Amino acid sequence: MSTTIEQRLAALGLTLPDAPAPVANYVPYHIAGELLYISGQISKAGDGTIVTGRLGDGLSIEQGQLAARHCALNILAQARAALGSLERIAQVLRLNGFVASTPDSGDQPKVINGASDLMVEVLGDAGRHTRVAVGVASLPAGCAVEIDAIIRIKL
Repeated sequence: MSTTIEQRLAALGLTLPDAPAPVANYVPYHIAGELLYISGQISKAGDGTIVTGRLGDGLSIEQGQLAARHCALNILAQARAALGSLERIAQVLRLNGFVASTPDSGDQPKVINGASDLMVEVLGDAGRHTRVAVGVASLPAGCAVEIDAIIRIKL
C-alpha cells in the first residue's frame, strides 16, 4: 500500500495551515489547463506569526530556511484548497523565491532550500522543481521570505 501525501506530512510532524486568504486585489490561485499557479505565499506560520527580518541584518540562514518552509506549507495549503486533494499534484514545476536581504547578502539560494527541501520531503520526485532565489529590499508585512509556485496537476 502506498503512502499518501497527507500521511507523509503527518509522518514528518507537519500540519498544513488553512489556505491563507488574499490580502489585496488578487486571487490565491488560478488553474489554467493542467497548470496551477499559486500566488506568493509569505513566511506566515500556522499560528499566525510571521517570520520577519532581512538576510544580512539579523536574519540567519537557518531562520530564513524556516521562513521558506512556512511559505512551502502555505503553497501546499493553497494547492489543497484549489485541487481538493494533494494527490492531484503531478509535479512542482517552479518556485520563485524572494528573500528580504541587504545588498551584500548572497545566500538567498541557501534560504530558499528550506522550501525546496520540504517539497521533496513531502512529494518525493514530484517535488523536484526549477526555481529562482533572489534578494529584495522588502516584502509584505515585513516578512523574511515570499514564494510563489507553478504546479502541474493530474487532470
